[in-house]
Amino acid sequence: MLIWVCSDLTLLRFVLDGIPPCKDSKLLIKDLKVDEVPLRIYQPKWPPTGKRRGILYFHGGAGTFGSITFERICRYIAKKCNSVVVSVGYRLAPEHPYPGQYFDCLNATLYFMRNLEEYHVDPALIIISGDSCGANFATVICQILVNKRDLPKVRAQVLLYPGLQGLDLHLPSYQQNARVPMLYRKLAIYFCFRYLNREPSFLEDVLQNCHVPESMKRKYKKWISADNIPDEFKIRGYIPQKSTSYKHEVHEAVKELLAITFSPLLAEDSIICQLPESYIVTCEFDVLRDDGLLYKKRLEDNGIQVTWHHSESGFHGTLAFFGYGIFSFLSGKKIMDNTVNYINSL
Repeated sequence: MLIWVCSDLTLLRFVLDGIPPCKDSKLLIKDLKVDEVPLRIYQPKWPPTGKRRGILYFHGGAGTFGSITFERICRYIAKKCNSVVVSVGYRLAPEHPYPGQYFDCLNATLYFMRNLEEYHVDPALIIISGDSCGANFATVICQILVNKRDLPKVRAQVLLYPGLQGLDLHLPSYQQNARVPMLYRKLAIYFCFRYLNREPSFLEDVLQNCHVPESMKRKYKKWISADNIPDEFKIRGYIPQKSTSYKHEVHEAVKELLAITFSPLLAEDSIICQLPESYIVTCEFDVLRDDGLLYKKRLEDNGIQVTWHHSESGFHGTLAFFGYGIFSFLSGKKIMDNTVNYINSL
């Protein structure tokens, strides 16, 4: 039933865009387009005492819904961190096919980095951030920028409950939270099919990891494995998956799930070791929790400083309710306050 409801993207987009907030007298909010990509730029109205931080924000929504109307988060960060926040309205799949969303995010990032003076932003204080699939985009953009020597170096990446791999869908968090709202395990994979513009005919096979060749499982086991998840995150239950048969036709149908763009956890150490300082949020009741835990370990193993906030009561999508008064969740408020404190520490 839930998948049927979510199959109507028009309805889903309307509902999840939320209620527009009232005008904010403390912010200057400007809309523009860069290469057909909508941007919304938030700047505090009070005069700066020096150059400000510049924060790019990529919203979540499985690449198929969400927009720059994800206002409350961006307004909060702009005011609490005295920063310029650029919300990127990357074009959505399936109308704009994968991997176009990454190009939109990259082009928006390059525009901002090349026009910092216009926004009175310190080039040493650029932060790339996002939630859910937006955190995936932020991760990939930071990996791409490692080799862009003509641009300012990114100060930090801020990743809020990121989805970072499509190789192992039987990690502890995928088992424990398979039926936990808002992102059920089966629904998460269904959204992947919609994002890639594929019919979900192989959904059950993908849930059993039948899309992954044995050679890939062996190659990446050192990075993506329940063995790398601390035991404290297995207490709620974990059963190692029995061996499943690889199905070539399933792999061919969804091989993008294993690409570096979709699964930046698979990036080589030569890239990971050059990444900026990182802030990662994970939520206990989130199928994607272990993606964040595994990336945290990879970064730390490569000498990258990581600040980690784990929300014991949080669930995937809790920030979608942030700023809605009695409809908000304490977990979302704590995540935002911790995030603001981290940004202000830079």
